[in-house]
Formats: sequence, C-alpha cells, structure tokens
Amino acid sequence: MLHSISLRPIGTVRNAIHMRPETWKDMVSEIHIDPELEDALSGIEEFSHLLIIFYFHLSSECPLQLHPRGDPDIPLTGVFATRAPVRPNPIGASIVELLTVSGNVLTVKGLDTYDGTPVLDIKPHLSDHPPERLPSWVNR
Repeated sequence: MLHSISLRPIGTVRNAIHMRPETWKDMVSEIHIDPELEDALSGIEEFSHLLIIFYFHLSSECPLQLHPRGDPDIPLTGVFATRAPVRPNPIGASIVELLTVSGNVLTVKGLDTYDGTPVLDIKPHLSDHPPERLPSWVNR
C-alpha cells in the first residue's frame, strides 16, 4: 500500500526566467535557502557541481504518455522516459554548476527551473569529479 508523504521546501529559486528559454545550460539562478538551514550548507563550496531536487510548482495534470518537447513528430513516449515537468509526482532534478556561495544563497548555472520554484533538497554531485578534487572525507 502506498502512503502519502509531505515535504517542506528548503529554499526557493530566484532568476529572471518566466518562459521556457531556448536552452537552459547557461542560465544563472540563485537558490535562496531558508536562513534556519544555512548551517547545512557548510562545506558545499568544495564541490563544483550539485544535484538540485525541486518541485514543479507550475505543473498541471499528468498524462502517462506525451510527445517529448511537445513535438508531434516525436512518437508518444511514457512520461517516465522523459524530463517533462508533468509527472505523477511533480519532482524534478538537475545537475548544476556551483558558481558561488554567499551566506544562505547559492549561485548556480544550468538549473532548468522558473523563478519561484521550491527547492526540496541539494546533494553534491560526485560522478564527474576527479578524485583529487573531492573533499578528503568522501572516499573514506
């Protein structure tokens, strides 16, 4: 039996994005973390990339299949095989480049979210790091 869960956002995305851009890769955003959680950011500046988990707060109903990118020339595809924001649980995840940390604000590049998006969690992204660039505690 599946159970309901509830999550509390840890922060909010701030950027100038209100419509889907041609590409997300160079978009710069700030993630404003709840000031009560600022201590949880300690050490995050040691990582070049982060995994940002967020809530698609602008999503609507979820079809089980869709045409990726809204292109009818692309065959219908199951939503779990796409990165579409319409999902049974409207949760997204993006790997971003960490540019700066200032207090409770992270500046990142490549986050594919709109202004006001609630952030649910942040994790360091390790798989692309050369071992010598990881904090010493990671490989213990």
